[in-house]
Amino acid sequence: MDTPHASADTMARIRAALEQRIAPTEIRIEDESARHIGHAGAREGGHFRVRVVSECFRGLTRVARHRMVYQAVAELMGSGIHALAVDARAPEEADRK
Repeated sequence: MDTPHASADTMARIRAALEQRIAPTEIRIEDESARHIGHAGAREGGHFRVRVVSECFRGLTRVARHRMVYQAVAELMGSGIHALAVDARAPEEADRK
């Protein structure tokens, strides 16, 4: 399981990867690892939830948006991130629930 410091480092790496590759106008990252203590996969990394708003998502399907996010953080999967929940929106969708 990630330590609090390792988790903060992973969150910073997630933010940097998304900022570099997706240029978000909004980004929120939540560490949900504590909810998964004891889960076998937790040894491979933490559980995170991201909300990303970016112009580059305009006109793309949900699947295409998620692929972009996963490609951006690919190097962290299995060595920092075990699970990633994604909410990816275009700016005009940002206020929708």
